[in-house]
Amino acid sequence: MILITGGRGAVATHLTTLLHRDGLATRVGSAAPEKLTPPEGVKTVRLDLTAPDTFPAALAGVTTVFLYASPDRVTDFIDHARQAGVTHIVLLSSSAVLGPDPENDPLAKSHLDVERALLSSPITTTILRPGSFASNAGGWAWAVKAGRPVSLPFPDAHTDPIHEKDVAEAAYAVLTDPRHHGGRFTLTGPESLTFAQQIDQLAAVTGRPVSIDHVTVEAWKRESAEYIPAAYADALLNWWETNDKPLPLTRTVEELTGRPPRTFTTWADDHAADFTDH
Repeated sequence: MILITGGRGAVATHLTTLLHRDGLATRVGSAAPEKLTPPEGVKTVRLDLTAPDTFPAALAGVTTVFLYASPDRVTDFIDHARQAGVTHIVLLSSSAVLGPDPENDPLAKSHLDVERALLSSPITTTILRPGSFASNAGGWAWAVKAGRPVSLPFPDAHTDPIHEKDVAEAAYAVLTDPRHHGGRFTLTGPESLTFAQQIDQLAAVTGRPVSIDHVTVEAWKRESAEYIPAAYADALLNWWETNDKPLPLTRTVEELTGRPPRTFTTWADDHAADFTDH
């Protein structure tokens, strides 16, 4: 039995579909299982990764876990997983842990703490480290639909946007192929693109003009304060400010899945309705 955590997320949703397609026994966990809509026959379970009392039922009969965890209760989760007989965990981490100073970057440190906890356990751990998710562009949807400019403090900052389907397919590969168990895999999209280039591609796909408001760092922090904690906002700003050149890319998605990763334009086409429907 494979347990998928964070079941409402885009990666988990696509991964569940792939596993079910191939007849692999799968259980999907979420803090709000009533909001899940898995394929027919896939069981759901309440799993709050901050609430250890939900761990035993979720892990019963499980041998493999796809995990997206915060560091808060990861040690408890590992203890319960070991007791339940889990032998393999695939962790969705972040390439931020490979940055120049992850110990002092709160975003990177949260992932690094989870990695360290798992790697110090007896459970075989495979780590996926994606770069920037293409879905981060979804944060621009409200402005685009409203015909307003997108606020950006560093429009020429580069990212390596990866489609959530590529992350899910890479996860499927490492979950199902024993040759990959215990590996460390850095995942990127096929292109290093600036935010301005992503917005141009989004405009081309949606047929809507999208402009940029080049705002100050302080203005962007005020705008994002409701949904990005200040410490994380500072980490993002620091990252964008230093990424003024194209980022190095990997071929890991192709090596794991057998085909090149999807482009940002493909992501924009797949999600065009998010930017055009009212």
